[in-house]
Amino acid sequence: MSPMKNPRIIGTIAVIILLGLTPLAFAQENYTMRVITVGMCAAIAVYGLNIILGFTGQLNLAQGGFFGIGAYGVGLLTTDYDWSFWAAFVASVIGTAVIGYLCGLLALRTKDEYFAIFTMAIGFIIFLVISRWESVTHAHSGVNNVRFPEGGGIIDFESPVAMFYLVFAVLLVCVYTTYAIRRSSVGRTLLTIRTSEDLADAIGVRVGFSKQLAFAASAVFGGVGGGLYATVVGFIGPDSASIDKTFEFLMFILVGGMGTVAGPLLGSMIVTFLFELFQDFQAYRFIVLGPIIVALVIFAPRGIVGYLGGFVDKRNRRRRSAEARRSEHDESAPSDSAAAVGTNSEEKK
Repeated sequence: MSPMKNPRIIGTIAVIILLGLTPLAFAQENYTMRVITVGMCAAIAVYGLNIILGFTGQLNLAQGGFFGIGAYGVGLLTTDYDWSFWAAFVASVIGTAVIGYLCGLLALRTKDEYFAIFTMAIGFIIFLVISRWESVTHAHSGVNNVRFPEGGGIIDFESPVAMFYLVFAVLLVCVYTTYAIRRSSVGRTLLTIRTSEDLADAIGVRVGFSKQLAFAASAVFGGVGGGLYATVVGFIGPDSASIDKTFEFLMFILVGGMGTVAGPLLGSMIVTFLFELFQDFQAYRFIVLGPIIVALVIFAPRGIVGYLGGFVDKRNRRRRSAEARRSEHDESAPSDSAAAVGTNSEEKK
């Protein structure tokens, strides 16, 4: 099937187009634009989690920590050291990639639940460093007045619409990267590892190297999302690197659909708006959202996108089966007619 005829690809493109057109409806509502942009920053980090969890099957619970490293890198370099946003952003992403790679060297020596526990410990260590190292990170005072990106006199990124489209452009790169990985030999390798590491190793897959690359890519996406989040919000605190942030990302991908292209985006936007809807009940929001998530896990374990994709596949199978039966009937009809003519001829004789 051609990619442009694939319902999943068409659905993903439709979601992206609708998201890209939202400023036409909310350009004058700065708060709504900010919520949407923050949701997209989270979606970028969730796409990283999708690579390591959705494709490789490794539960990385340090993603919130890498998100925090990216956010604090941009925040501290632009405020305390007077760097430009772009220089700070590039340095933060590179730093997150290096830290992610080194953490992956240790974490990927473990498997299954031990890997999850080890990565959660990494995330907790990152959070402790950020929340306690007051002379560097300002601890619980946080970082204020994070600098906006420089537009070179052409674009004013202090405008919510301009920031929206900057994050949207980066998000498009993440979506396409996920799509390209899924369709490439690298993606098939990662999916083989998710199915069975022993089988992957038996057919010659470099399991350790592939998992290491997936872990580093996951950390990079987290750092990119965190760096953009810092400039969108303007203030960052230790909560941006907490374990709770990791579980929020995990919730986004569970709702949207692991291993899918559109799942991280759809889940991030839906749950972000649900969080805003229940912000007056901040301490109790999980009481409401918890049963919804449990219901999704039970009735749609592959998430919204996975469920819709399964429904479309089932419908396509039924259609192909009906077409095959109709084709068989059309092929047998001439033969029946010829047999009937032959019988009539014999009766006349």
